[in-house]
Amino acid sequence: MTLPFLAIINPAAGGGRCRKLVGPALERLRSGGIALETLETSAAGDATRIARDAYARGYRKFLAVGGDGTSYEVVNGLFPDALTTLEEQPTLGFLPLGTGNSFLRDFGDQGVEHAMGALLGRRSRACDVLRLTHRDGVLYYINLLSVGFSADVNILRQRRFSNSGQVGYWVSILLGLAQLKRRPFPVRVAGASEFDRRPCLFLSFNNSKFTGGTMMIAPEAATDDGLIDFVRWGPIGRAGLVRNLGGLYDGTHVRHRLAESRKTPRVEFDLDGPVDVMVDGEALTVRCEAIDVLPSVLKVVV
Repeated sequence: MTLPFLAIINPAAGGGRCRKLVGPALERLRSGGIALETLETSAAGDATRIARDAYARGYRKFLAVGGDGTSYEVVNGLFPDALTTLEEQPTLGFLPLGTGNSFLRDFGDQGVEHAMGALLGRRSRACDVLRLTHRDGVLYYINLLSVGFSADVNILRQRRFSNSGQVGYWVSILLGLAQLKRRPFPVRVAGASEFDRRPCLFLSFNNSKFTGGTMMIAPEAATDDGLIDFVRWGPIGRAGLVRNLGGLYDGTHVRHRLAESRKTPRVEFDLDGPVDVMVDGEALTVRCEAIDVLPSVLKVVV
């Protein structure tokens, strides 16, 4: 028997917006012939636990209802277990009723309508999953991981402006500018003999293009090319960053003389200790060791 989609719902996503909108959205999917079961989260980590338990019971189709953080938790519930059953890859759909919803923007800018259309049209495609090995374990992501300025901004947003939507991003950026740091995060890409220890504004390790809803951090990223899109922006000053801030939204920042963008299957770190990272919209503090790619191990409904 084919099991239905399991919709994992974060009712608090989008400052509670998800709770108000989820009922009609799910009914529309059911009316379109999508078989659904639902479970709600009530605390951080619930979506990971729910997805892991459901996968062990045979579920293979999941619907992340919330924002980027909800889909991040679901992905970490599916892997690494899904690596042992690749004859039946898991499928992940989205109902973007949260705040950021950055991953879906690679495929369209219509948000919920695009996601609904993909589900009702039964559209899916292969997607890579990126794997971070850190001192205390392993985590998985499908959007991006970054350190430096972008991580600093995200932590400010989560701690102080989590319910402020896009305005919260802009306020966090302004505060990040006021506290601007340029520091080294020693990293070595595949094939390099030495670690790059130069100070930088940020490093970003991307599977998809966008973060923060509309920031195009990695304009050349592709979710199914089997590679990490690595973006580095060197130690630009505060005035220079303000002048070039718009480039973070249209992707032209990678053309700056201090910026670099390349594709690689693996990166390694040589950090002295834990650092703040942003991963798929979540703020964590970990001691990164390596990132590699799991090519086409997930199907995404986009």
